[in-house]
Amino acid sequence: MGRGPLAGPLVAAAVVLPRFCARSPWLSGVRDSKLLSARQREMLDGDIRASSTAIGIGAVSAAALDVIGVVEATRRAMAEALERLELQVEHLLIDALSLPEPPIPQTPLIHGDARCISIACASIVAKVARDRMMDDLDRSFPAYGFLQNKGYGTPQHLAALQALGPCPIHRQSFAPLRIPPQIEV
Repeated sequence: MGRGPLAGPLVAAAVVLPRFCARSPWLSGVRDSKLLSARQREMLDGDIRASSTAIGIGAVSAAALDVIGVVEATRRAMAEALERLELQVEHLLIDALSLPEPPIPQTPLIHGDARCISIACASIVAKVARDRMMDDLDRSFPAYGFLQNKGYGTPQHLAALQALGPCPIHRQSFAPLRIPPQIEV
């Protein structure tokens, strides 16, 4: 999903699994995307895409995230992912948050990506999609090492920020980029 990086979009995915997918052997490898290697996520992303009934992906730019905040950006990315599904769903299982729109019954699950297979699948699809976006953005901003760090605050990325300052895809509202408010004395 990409809530914590210093650069790049926030991405969410919606995944609708078929009713009898529990028999799929690849499901045993599905976990919270943060617990998987990039290679494992790539392989599972292919399996999920090949087996799912529908997938939708939504993204909110770093600039928009800076204006509306991470929680609202997450909700907007989730809503966009739902709009991009090619079918109507009857119930939403969502990682931690609830959506004010659409008026569909929903169940927010704390640590949903560790507790629910469809949320874990959506987490994997979102992470792979975001990583690919960051790989593409590395071509425009190679000095920041997005190909390796995907926008996270690694020592290399922080050193580039120190030397070059932020680029247009950095999240200006995130520390260490955020400029603290000036206190008048």
